[in-house]
This record gives sequence, structure tokens and C-alpha cells, in this order.
Amino acid sequence: MELTKEEQKMFDGEYGEGTQISMEILVALGKIYNAENMIPVTSVQVAGVSYKTIGDAGLEYIQEMKSKGARTRVPTFLNPAGMDREQWKEMGVPEHFAKKQIEIFEAYEGMGISPTYTCTPYLIGIRPKLGEHIAWSESSAIAFANSVLGARTNREGGPSALAAGICGVTPNYGLHLDSERKAKYEFEIAEDIKFEDRSDFGLFGLKAGVLVKNNYPAFKNMKKSGSQINEDDLKYLGAAMAAAGSVPLFFAKDVTPEYNLSDDVEKITITKKDLDEVREQIGPDKVAELIATGCPHASLKEIEEIVNLLKEGKKLKSKLWIYCARPIRKQAEEKGYLKIIEDAGGRIVADTCMVVSPIEESIKGTISVNSGKAAKYVPTMCKRDVCFGRLADLIKKSKEGEQ
Repeated sequence: MELTKEEQKMFDGEYGEGTQISMEILVALGKIYNAENMIPVTSVQVAGVSYKTIGDAGLEYIQEMKSKGARTRVPTFLNPAGMDREQWKEMGVPEHFAKKQIEIFEAYEGMGISPTYTCTPYLIGIRPKLGEHIAWSESSAIAFANSVLGARTNREGGPSALAAGICGVTPNYGLHLDSERKAKYEFEIAEDIKFEDRSDFGLFGLKAGVLVKNNYPAFKNMKKSGSQINEDDLKYLGAAMAAAGSVPLFFAKDVTPEYNLSDDVEKITITKKDLDEVREQIGPDKVAELIATGCPHASLKEIEEIVNLLKEGKKLKSKLWIYCARPIRKQAEEKGYLKIIEDAGGRIVADTCMVVSPIEESIKGTISVNSGKAAKYVPTMCKRDVCFGRLADLIKKSKEGEQ
């Protein structure tokens, strides 16, 4: 690979061992993917933050990097952790887990990384522009950044993203290149499919993700009944495709800023029957012990919608946990949303999510979700069955005591 003088100094160890290790990782990655050079990045998102996912080995690695003097050069921030820093006891997180998680907090923050702990950094002001090169590592954030914002990032792993933050560059290959940002599949959406709720986009994403695997789909005629497709809809779509098929980039005609097809694009049609089959596989539309929403993390608009469903004052018969970034939780508190939700028996949780937290320690039964991503991951990562439905329906049933 061709390195600049500054990059070569990093590689040679002139900026310390932590930086040297990081550049060695990036050079090795670049060689694997035949990158000719590095490209500067404006922001980095590091995954591998929850003790549940990285364990002792991951903790030891980041502690070692910190001890070797590794410090970030560009704005770098973190994916959700394994617990809410302020409510972990109330959430039933075991003390031994919390101790390890706090050590992870300290190690990352000791390298100059911002303690955002969210999978939706674009909801708290971190919004790269069209064509901007970044190095993000959370699957749904990657899909959103590439597709909705038109920024450019590959699917970074935790160590490679951390290395990019420390060195300020990433190998120039894959989705950083114009030639690679082309859809291999173009979807025709049958007229009997109606997108009315963001959960519908998540359900569709589960089917599309399985069909395209890790390739890039384009949606020719995606429309929402009665309103415009919004960012929360696209967030749910991209997250489900990333979970079901590792999709890092998608296009939607007249919706996303790009719409590029490869010369040998393959045409696919999805019908309501296809979605009904997926729907039957992921669990019934029922209220379980817990209704969990915010996968990916909820926007303030989503929380406002929940508040409107709870305003009449009727208590929920089930638990309701809403996961979001801490700044969003603060905004919800300032607007009075938090009190309404808590008065109804719900809770707004920050810093973590249902997937990467040890939710199985406190929830013994089934979990109701409205997210395709959650429906995909909760059974495998939390060992809990899921029910799937539109959030408004789940809350209505919970208020009425319907199972």
C-alpha cells in the first residue's frame, strides 16, 4: 500500500506503540482488500462496547491499547453498551456484569472516545454529509449513513474502527469507491404490499436481506400509504436488512440521495405472500412480559408518538422499555414525555439496547418487539422468544390487558 509520510511514521512507531498497532491493522486490512492507499475519515463509530458481546478478551484488548498510549485523532464515538449507566440496578443487571462494563467505559473513554453509547449517532447531531468518508461499525448505522445520508463507509469491525479513530484514516476500498456503490438487485414491490407503519419496513427488510445477503438492493417503487417515507422508516428498513443479510447500502427511488444500478442488475419482485411467510416465522402479534422498542435507538418523534398513545392515563399491563441515546432521553424529560411514560408504567432506557444488554437476567418470558432487527437478534442473543407487531397495536393491547 502507498502510505503518506505521516501514515508511514505511524506505521514505524514514531507516535507510540498504540498508534503503530492500529496502523498495522489498517495496512493488513488494506492489503486483504487490495486497497491502493488510505483515505482520511471525518468520524468513527466503534462497536464492541457491551461486555456481553466482547467479554474478558475484548476488555483486555482495549485496556491494552489504552495502556500503550492509543488516543483518537478524529471524532470517535461508541455503540450501545451492555447497560444504562444510571439505571442498571433497576434494569436487573448483575453487579459482576456492571463492574466489567464500567471498566470498558473507562478504557474507551481513556482513549478520548466520546461516550455516546448509541446506534443512531445521526439522531444526536453526528450526521456526515453526502460523499463524506467515515469509518462506522454498527450494522444499522452503516446502512443509514451509506444509504440515507450518502456518506461512505465499509462495514468496519470493532478493532478496525478503533484503529481508524486512532490513525484518522481507513483503507480506500469497497464503498468508499464510486465504482462499488451500485445495486446488484432491483426490487419491484407488488401493489398488494402496503407500508403504513415503520414495523412494515422492518418486516420487508427481513425478507429483502435474506434475498440479497451482503449485496446492495435498490427499491424501484417504495411508497408509504398516506404520508412520505421518513428517516425512522428507513432506519427500520436498513437495520432489518443488515441483520438478515449484512446489507450495508440500499437505494430507494426518489427517496435516497443515490440510485445506482450495476450493468447486470437482477430484477426481483416481492409480494404480500412473501411478507406473510416472514410474519408467520417471527412470532405472533401479541403482548408479552415486556414490550421493547428502540432497536435501532428511538428518535424523539417515536417517543412523542408513544406518549400520544399513553396520554389518556390508563396503566400498561406489561412492562414497556424504550431504548434511546441519552441526549434523546434528556430531551424527552424536558418535554414532559418521561413522566407520562413512567406514570403509565413504562421506562426510557439510555446507553444500551435489548440485544446487547443481559436482558435475559431480568425478563424470563417472551418479549414483544416492533423491529425486524430485534425480531432477528433477540432469540439468538438473548435466548427469548419474540412476538412481533406494530407498536401502537401492542400498546393498545397492553392497556386493555389483552394477551
